[in-house]
This record gives sequence, C-alpha cells and structure tokens, in this order.
Amino acid sequence: MIGGFILDGAPGTSAVLVRALGQSLTEAGVEHALRDPTLQLHDSNGTVVASNDNWRNGDRAAGESTGIPPESELESAVTGDFAPGAYTAVVAGKDGATGVALVEVYYLP
Repeated sequence: MIGGFILDGAPGTSAVLVRALGQSLTEAGVEHALRDPTLQLHDSNGTVVASNDNWRNGDRAAGESTGIPPESELESAVTGDFAPGAYTAVVAGKDGATGVALVEVYYLP
C-alpha cells in the first residue's frame, strides 16, 4: 500500500507520526488484516528517510509519547521531525505477506 502526504512550506520542521496498522484491524472486525506490516517513509526524491518493523523496536519512547502508538507490537510506526515537502509511506507485509492494512499520518503539535 502507498499513501502520501505533504508538509506545507512553513519554516523549520514538523513533528509527524506515521503508523502502519494491520493486526489491530482484526479487533475492529476487518477480515484478512495484514498481520505484520512494515513501513518505509520516502521523501520526494525517493530516498528512504525513515523505516520501521515492529514499532517497539524503533524509538519506543517517541511512539509512546504521542499517546497513540499502534496497539499491536507487530505494527509499525515512525515519529520524527521532517522538513516541508512531499512524502510517501510504503506499507508492505513482512516476508511478502498480503492482507488489509491502514496507513495513518498525524501532525504532532
């Protein structure tokens, strides 16, 4: 799955949380949810600026400080300060798995 977002041209960086959900969707009644999603965040040049597999293996404190970390340990998330521009979030199933996933982008004040 691919999702995109644009951070406006305000000076400086913006704090953002990007989540890739799969396993927790099952609890919401979604069938065939992707059990173990991975996440890559690309800038407008296609460069990977952040990636994660299993959000607690990344910057756990940053994820928890948002108040909205993924529910499942197998889901992915990246938190960071990003410059203005266009970004693409790429969600894939670990080891080629397929299923339903959700990508979410949050601006953090």
